[in-house]
Amino acid sequence: MHRSLPRISLDRYAARWVNLVSAVARIAVLSARSAPKDAGNQPRGTKGISRGAPWLVLMLGTVAISGQDSFRLQAEIPGVITEGTPLEVVVGGFQGLEGPVGALDGVLYFSDIPANRTYKIDAKGMMSVWRENTNGANGLFMTKDGRLLAAEGGGHRIVAVTADGRVMPLATQFNGQPLRAPNDLIADNKGGIYFTDPAPRPAPDVAPKEPGNVYYLTPNGEVLLLDAQIQRPNGITLSLDEKTLYVGNTEGEFVYAFDVQPDGRVANKREFAKLREPEKGSLGLRSRADGMALDAAGRLYVATAAGIQVIDSRGGHVGIIRVPSVARNVAFGGPGRRTLYMTALESLYKVPTLSQGPPGRSK
Repeated sequence: MHRSLPRISLDRYAARWVNLVSAVARIAVLSARSAPKDAGNQPRGTKGISRGAPWLVLMLGTVAISGQDSFRLQAEIPGVITEGTPLEVVVGGFQGLEGPVGALDGVLYFSDIPANRTYKIDAKGMMSVWRENTNGANGLFMTKDGRLLAAEGGGHRIVAVTADGRVMPLATQFNGQPLRAPNDLIADNKGGIYFTDPAPRPAPDVAPKEPGNVYYLTPNGEVLLLDAQIQRPNGITLSLDEKTLYVGNTEGEFVYAFDVQPDGRVANKREFAKLREPEKGSLGLRSRADGMALDAAGRLYVATAAGIQVIDSRGGHVGIIRVPSVARNVAFGGPGRRTLYMTALESLYKVPTLSQGPPGRSK
C-alpha cells in the first residue's frame, strides 16, 4: 500500500528537460513491458525511477532535472505571491497527473489517471505509491476522519479509501443509470459530497455532445442532481462558509456559482467569474478550467490553459500563476500549507506563496 520509491540525487539542469525525461521514461516502461511508472521525486530535487527499467537510472543521472531549478519567475499577485518567485519542478515522467490534495498534516496526495495510481509525498518530502488499481481516480479530497475521497472516472463511482486501504463505494448511479465518469469532488461539513460528472468526449480534445451533470451525495447516501446545463463541468469547490458552490466549465469561459441551501441543494446559478486568456475549442472559446482550490482568505484558484487564475471572493480577477504546460489541478500543501502544488499532464510543480491553504479542511 505505502511502497517507498528509490531516491536518486540528480545533477542540476534547466527544467526544459522535463519533456525529454518524460519521453525517455515512457520508452523505458514500454520496452520493459512493465507496470506504469513509479516516477517520483522529493521537493528538494531527488527523483524516483520507474520500476522495470533499471537502465533508466544512468540515463536520468546524465539528463537530470532538479526540482530546485526554477524556470519561470512569477509576476507579483498581491497577498498571493511576490514578484520573481520561482516555479519549481517537483517531479516529471508521469502519464496524466490530477487531483492534488494537501492533508492538514502536510502530506500531499495526487493521482496519475492512466497509470491507475495515487501517490503520496509525506511531510519529509518522501514519495511513495499510496494506492494501486484506482479505476482512473481523478479528483481527491481528504476528510477530517482520515478517509481519502476519490472520483473514479473509470470506475464510474465515488469512493472513500481508509488509511488501511479499504475501498468503500459511496455513489455509483443516479435514477438507476450508472454515473458517466466522475471528475472532481468536494465534501461539506455535514458529511455530504458535491461532485461533477461530465459526458464523455467523442474524440480527444473535442467537447462532449451533451452537457454534464453536477450532483450532491447527501449524508444519508441519496444522490441529487443539481445541474445538467454546464457543457463540461469539471473542477468544483465550496466557499469557506460553505454557502456558495463553485463549478468550472472546461469548454467555456466562466466559473459558475450557486447558493447552497440548508438541505445541500443549490439555487441562484450565476456566472461568477470570467476567466482570462481563453483558447479556441471545438465549440468556441474555452478556458480549459479544471481543478480548483481555496486559500484562507477565500480566494479561488482555478487551473486553466493560461495557468492558475486567482479570483477574489467577489469574482474579480487577481492574477495568473504561470505554468509551462496546461495546468490540470491545484492544491495547497507542505509546511504551514504555504506551498501551492500544481499538476500538469506529466509533471508536478510547486511555488511558495504568501497565501495559505484554508483552515480546517484539505482543499
